[in-house]
Amino acid sequence: MTIEMLPAWVNEVVLTSVLLVVSAVAYRLMLRITRGAVRRAASHTTATWDDRIIERKVLARLVVVLPALLLFYGIGPALGLTEANSDAMPTLWTFGLLVQRAALSIVVIGTVTAATALLEAINDIYQDHFAEAKSRPIKGYLQVVGIALYAAAGVIVVSILGDRSPVVFLSGLGALTALLMLVFRDTILSLVASLQIMSNDMIRIGDWVEMPQANANGDVIDIALHTVKIQNWDMTISTIPTHRFISESFKNWRGMNESGGRRIKRSLHIDLASVHFLSDDEIAHLSRYELLREYMQEKAQHLEEYQGRVVPDDVIPEPKRLTNIGTFRAYVEEYLRASPTVHEGMTLLVRQLSPTPQGLPIEIYCFTRDTDWDKYEGVQGDIFDHLIAILPEFGLKVFQEPAGVDLAQAFATGRARDKNASG
Repeated sequence: MTIEMLPAWVNEVVLTSVLLVVSAVAYRLMLRITRGAVRRAASHTTATWDDRIIERKVLARLVVVLPALLLFYGIGPALGLTEANSDAMPTLWTFGLLVQRAALSIVVIGTVTAATALLEAINDIYQDHFAEAKSRPIKGYLQVVGIALYAAAGVIVVSILGDRSPVVFLSGLGALTALLMLVFRDTILSLVASLQIMSNDMIRIGDWVEMPQANANGDVIDIALHTVKIQNWDMTISTIPTHRFISESFKNWRGMNESGGRRIKRSLHIDLASVHFLSDDEIAHLSRYELLREYMQEKAQHLEEYQGRVVPDDVIPEPKRLTNIGTFRAYVEEYLRASPTVHEGMTLLVRQLSPTPQGLPIEIYCFTRDTDWDKYEGVQGDIFDHLIAILPEFGLKVFQEPAGVDLAQAFATGRARDKNASG
């Protein structure tokens, strides 16, 4: 028995089944080719752009288009549909049209998903081959294009399924403008913020950014249309809306990294009771230090000239002597200038601040040559280790509030003194 001798409905079922099987086989075959032969071919090339396209599954998402086209063009012949018999077979005609519309919608959706995957691959290629990718990321702009493609695909799919022109749906969007503005409010804000961030070069991937109000303090690892991801120092990830970098304040430490110096601003609190004039023995002792030799010679000459001036007999001359705190400040400044870890091209100050109940602050203000956090902390620690250890050479003491042991010792000393006095 031939196909022509079979009943019409049997022919339609058989041919439709064959069409479905061919479409499924075509889908599996193309999928295997893209995952096998194409991937192997891309791995043997020296270029990396084809690897990014394969990784983003651009071709794998486009595979669905071929079986959908087979269904679109094959369903009519399989069902024996023509313009002439459309009125005679309204049910089959309607079924065939629905299959064609569904297949065409699949073609549109598959094409758009492949296009958005291609946009992601373009972003990867841009980051791999262009040095300005960190300062000028394009991910946000590509996401805007992706959103526009999905919106256009949605309109086209609805128009296909509804058998209406896309213009009919677009003409009705005017009344929905307010609703669309509300729905896409964050997208619009993020797009404007992304443009301002990129044009003003406010943040880049790899920047150390600090935003206390968002509990974010770490490196920028991703800049997208809607969000900026920051990996905090405790290895957690903070996701912050992009528009907040325009509407709120934040600190970007990039300038510190680019300058080549990191600031040290810390004070030593000196016990005021230890501040005094230097005796002749102390002057002689400190003059032997290499860093103070020139300073002590200049001060000695200046004092000699000052003391040699003529003063009337009825006037008490103003005494002028060196202090241990002033000599210590001079030593600290020379010590910092001689240190190879301190940046000589940036501000270097050793200044005395207003006395407080915690003593007299001597502030060190300078910049290290290395901006790495661990090395910076090591340099800062070495500087203050040395300064604290050398304080006794100047007859100075660091102020320290009394602890429980100090109070206990003072109380015990007082009781012993009272006991001796009473005995």
